[in-house]
Amino acid sequence: MRAGGFIEAGCFVRMVRIMLLKVEDFSGDLIVTEKYQALLFVSFGGPDGPEDVVPFLENVLRGRNVPRERMLAVAEHYNSFGGKSPINEQNLALIEALKPALTKAGIELPIYFGNRNWHPLLPDTVREMQLAGVKRALAFVTSGFSCYSGCRQYRENITAAIKEVGAGAPEIDKIRVFHNHPLFIETVVDLIKNSILESGVTGSEYEVVFCAHSIPDGMAKRSAYEIQLREAARIVAEKLELPHFSLAFQSRSGPPTQSWLEPDICDHLSTLKSSGRKHVFVMPLGFISDHMEVIYDLDHEAKERAAELGLGFTRVPTPGVHPKFVNMIVRLVAERLSDSPFRECMGTLPPNPDYCALNCCLPR
Repeated sequence: MRAGGFIEAGCFVRMVRIMLLKVEDFSGDLIVTEKYQALLFVSFGGPDGPEDVVPFLENVLRGRNVPRERMLAVAEHYNSFGGKSPINEQNLALIEALKPALTKAGIELPIYFGNRNWHPLLPDTVREMQLAGVKRALAFVTSGFSCYSGCRQYRENITAAIKEVGAGAPEIDKIRVFHNHPLFIETVVDLIKNSILESGVTGSEYEVVFCAHSIPDGMAKRSAYEIQLREAARIVAEKLELPHFSLAFQSRSGPPTQSWLEPDICDHLSTLKSSGRKHVFVMPLGFISDHMEVIYDLDHEAKERAAELGLGFTRVPTPGVHPKFVNMIVRLVAERLSDSPFRECMGTLPPNPDYCALNCCLPR
């Protein structure tokens, strides 16, 4: 384990009827139903300092057969960056950006923050919600693609937290994954476009590599993860009229005998160099903020590999607090507050359902 709208030919956009206006055009007169009393912001979590690294990794790896020496090796990745992950501060920044955006759209929901693997932990946050009298809440999960670790495991953790809190714990409904939401696509388009312009790279001898966390093949076959990634990359590449683009994976953590989604980003860079590419723009499509996987696996390992190959390298920023991404979250909340059945999406795939099937995204 490594540490961690547009309407075009061949695409369609399904719109929530109340959302035909841009979110920023709302003046606070949106009618909000009493379906939900809070919004739960759920993320992976990360250590806040060196003393947190090992306990955090023990939480991440609980129930998994990973040798302790391997875990300690990963701990060194964190320690090499001061033992602190940037994910927590970035999530808090996103929450702070989301609050006024919700208010501007006429949505008054308090936001609670809970993590799967580090403080504030989900059970503590759900208990806080219970004490505040929250009976039903929406949950926004910081993962836009469907697979066990990106969707179902979050749902399992939320369910476990509710069970741990016990009587009076709120009912919590997860918001759908957003891989093909128009504003997610627009955010990625903006980030790549700005990176290319700022780099000064011209011509057609560059490639945009969309990157995501690798998962075991057995897990991938039981989800739409790879299909969704390829479709999102295709839509973005088409909008930008990219000369070359591809999908690669990073951060695999399984034994060598287990097959995972490939190609690995570092291996892929060698292939691109052999194909005559002069520069690569690596877009962490599967991440919305800078996990340690982005910092270590891309900004450190992949960048070093590109330098060894004599390949220009630019890492495209993650969405973070990009205004369009913030407004996407607002619109995802608004669609669940509305009685309209319509859901925004782009491309050839339908919007994901609000409620996942019982057998959806099984681990293997």
